[in-house]
Formats: sequence, C-alpha cells, structure tokens
Amino acid sequence: MNGYRFSRHMPGASAKSGFERLLDLFMQLLPYTNGDATEALDWMNQLDRKYQLTDDAYGMGDFIEDLKEKGYLQEDMQTGAFAITPRTEQGIRQRSLEEVFGKLRKSSPGDHRTNRPGQGDESNPETRPYRFGDTLEQIDFVSSIRNAQISRGIEEFGMGEEDLEVRETDYKSQTSTVLMIDISHSMILYGEDRITPAKKVAMALAELIRTKYPKDTLDIVTFGDDASLIEVKDIPYLQVGPFHTNTVAGLEMAMEILRRRRNPNRRIFMITDGKPTCLKMGGRYYKNSFGLDRKITSRCLNLAAQCKKLKIPITTFMIASDPYLQRFVQEFTETNAGNAYFASLDRLGTFLFRDFERGRSRNLH
Repeated sequence: MNGYRFSRHMPGASAKSGFERLLDLFMQLLPYTNGDATEALDWMNQLDRKYQLTDDAYGMGDFIEDLKEKGYLQEDMQTGAFAITPRTEQGIRQRSLEEVFGKLRKSSPGDHRTNRPGQGDESNPETRPYRFGDTLEQIDFVSSIRNAQISRGIEEFGMGEEDLEVRETDYKSQTSTVLMIDISHSMILYGEDRITPAKKVAMALAELIRTKYPKDTLDIVTFGDDASLIEVKDIPYLQVGPFHTNTVAGLEMAMEILRRRRNPNRRIFMITDGKPTCLKMGGRYYKNSFGLDRKITSRCLNLAAQCKKLKIPITTFMIASDPYLQRFVQEFTETNAGNAYFASLDRLGTFLFRDFERGRSRNLH
C-alpha cells in the first residue's frame, strides 16, 4: 500500500454516500491486491485509522455488511474468508474503463466514422437532410413526419422530399484482438508496479469492446516462462511470477487463436517491459537474461514476419525506456509493419485506445 495515493476518496472529496465512497476505494484497491478481497479490506481499515474514512454513523463493519447484502462480497462461513463476486468483477472493469478511457472517449468523438453516407452495420443518432441515393432503410420517419407537420400542419398534412431526414450510419468492422500481457518478474521489479496498470488497461479494453463493439472478440494471453489463455473475468486476479519473458510462446498462442477466427480483421496488442529472455525447446527452457540473445530474438522476428503474411499487425507497448531495447523493438516492428510505443504507465491506456480505434477505422468496409 505504501506509495499509492487515494486522496480523492478521503472525506469531503465528494458528495457520495458513505457506502458509495467506500465502494469506489474498494474497487480501486482490488487490482492492486490481485482480487484478494480480504487484503483490500485490510488496506481499507489501515486507511480508515489514518484518514478517518468512516464515522460514528457508518463504520467499516457496516460497509462490509452492505457489500455482502448488495452482492459485491461473499463470505465462506467455515473459514471466514471473503471473496469478490461476478458483480464486483464487472464493477472493476467498468471503473477501469471510466478511469483509463473515459476522458479520451469524450474528447475524441467521431473517430469511428467514415465519410461515406449510406448503410452501415451500426446506426448513429445524428440525422441530416435526404440526398439523392439514400435508401428507404435510412429514412428517419419520426424526424421526417415532424418536419412535415411543422411545414404544413395536421390539416394539410403532406410529406415532400424536402421534409425527409436520414439517419447516418457508421461503417464498423468486426475486429478480433488478442491482448498479450507480460507477467515476468520484471513487471514488479525495482519498486515499480507495472502489472496493475496493465491489468487496468486490459479490463478497460474488455469493457469497451463489450459495451461499444459487441461483435468484436477479445482474447487475453499472458506470457512468462510459458503462455496461457485467461478469461476476462480472471484479469483482476492476475499476478506476476518468478518468470522469464517467453515472448515467442505468447506470440505463437496469439497467432493460433487468430487463425481460428474467421474474421479477416485481426490484430495483436503486446504489453511488455523487457526483452525476450526465454524459449521453450522441446521439454526444456532456453534462458538468457543478459542482453539480447539472437537465438531468441530471431524466433520473435520470424513470428513477426509470419504475422505480416497473415495480415495480423502487432502493436507493442514497451513500458520501459531502456535504450538497448529500442533497437530490437524497432526491428520487430519493421518486420511486422506494425506499431510500437514506448509508453509511460500513466499514458499506456491513451496509446492503446488510440491505436485500437485507429486500427478499426483502417478496417472500414
């Protein structure tokens, strides 16, 4: 808990009720505790003693009871251990979306549109006057009838071409995305927590796709010594381990997933903080943490080239600024014809969101 600031949740910071204010803090703490509700509540009690989050009218015990009654928390009656519920997992994703993407989405309207009017696969609430070539399916009859009534009244009601309005439609393409997350030990080394921002971005992206692009697919692949496919609901519980960075295993799994997707618009996002250091050869691991090992990096570059042939762009988000990594990342990106960003942790969500939207715009059909 040391090093984290939660000042906006302190008393007087908002007009929310005691439960709502504490719930915001509880939701924010859970990604840091890897979804451990008991640890999050312990942190809250420590913060309460230091900052007086509660008062005589509403105490921490009341908050815990409300969490259980409202379906955010479940208690094992035999052990007394607490666990979060699917409702809480959903709440964490929603808050991550608001935190990571909220301001950017409001400041960037229209990024998803095309200049071509006509039929698309998602409607837009905006309307415009009818133009030659518009189809019957595009006509907004409510707006058109209202225009006719204003022009001629009920008594002499009639509708002319000048009254017609059409509803704009946005051309949107279904996209299959694999998000690769590095869970090697370096993601928490040197006193810097890099895995929690990565988890928040993953949860925000998952919620964005679920709510705004329900036809899209998102798969989450973690990679350390090996690669694993995890479900979206498991992101809050994600932890790093004493692992090396087997980028090859992550890429191979991502490619296998996308090969099974019939959707032609496919892409890979990779969040990592270091060089590839591990390779699995048969039943053994080949590891080298000292410098860039050509045996390992060559396999990575080969996979980048294969993805290019399959028209699968890879966007790398390198959340470390070590100069010796830049050359490899540049070569990897050029081989794939993808994108790369050396992103600070506080800008990771911004870079990923913009690249996601830009990629979907390029796939308009």
